[in-house]
Amino acid sequence: MQNIKGISIKQFLQMKGINPAKDYNYYGMYYSPFREDRNTSLKVEYQKNLWHDFGTNEGGSIIDLVMKMENCSFHEAVSKLENNTAYMHIGNNEDKSFSFHGNKSSNIFENKIENIIPITHPKLIEYIQGRKVDLALANLYCREIHYQNQSGQFFSIGLRNNKGGYELSSPIGFKGCFPPKDITTIQNGNNDSCLVFEGFWDFLSYLTIQKVEKTKQDVVVLNSVANIEKSMSFIKKHGTIYTYLDNDDAGRKATELIKSANSTVYNRSTQYAECKDLNDYLCGKKLILEKKKSRGFKV
Repeated sequence: MQNIKGISIKQFLQMKGINPAKDYNYYGMYYSPFREDRNTSLKVEYQKNLWHDFGTNEGGSIIDLVMKMENCSFHEAVSKLENNTAYMHIGNNEDKSFSFHGNKSSNIFENKIENIIPITHPKLIEYIQGRKVDLALANLYCREIHYQNQSGQFFSIGLRNNKGGYELSSPIGFKGCFPPKDITTIQNGNNDSCLVFEGFWDFLSYLTIQKVEKTKQDVVVLNSVANIEKSMSFIKKHGTIYTYLDNDDAGRKATELIKSANSTVYNRSTQYAECKDLNDYLCGKKLILEKKKSRGFKV
């Protein structure tokens, strides 16, 4: 247990694409990843390896952080950290964990992407199929990203964001970003309406459910609700907004923020209210959708 608590919070957040807005020798100040935060309220003490959110008066070890970020139990958080939320190793196609231990503050993605190819690796294809997403759709919007860091060579599924970074997801539960982190917008020439998704799995799930390759509406994938402010200028260009965010506190707060800045907003998360997100809905309701020959969602 002590070894798990020794995992560097700074490097863990960095792997999630979250970096300090103010970085000092012994601590860093972050925008809280749990809620909208304009004041860099989250403090991470590097030597003590503890965090504290001054906005909510919450804090603790990395286990508490994972419980909060992943909305999971203590045992689930420990299990995630034991599995080390890492990458897929290329050399022998075995799972390999990235070590968060140590005090190095260097960027874990210090080396460049080595290759960007269509998704062909059997493990990634199996991962997509497990998500119930159509493989052709995944290949239309995502790529198999091969990259190297100080621990070796790895690969993940990646969606390109607006700044040229890649939002990454691998079969063993890793979610992260090859920097820089940003939103992903898809412009289909329709300024009348816009669909808002939290992550690319939700966007791909929507296309799979609707049985279409592209939407009639413009799309913004937040790649994290922490990016909600970055998306507002794009969202405000549209007259009607449809949100497909997670059914959790962060998703609801992001939806309310969008509603406060736009006149016509439809919260479509009510259509999968019994699930955490749209991909969970797709995975849990796939057989029902097939039996009923679902007509899909309202836009």
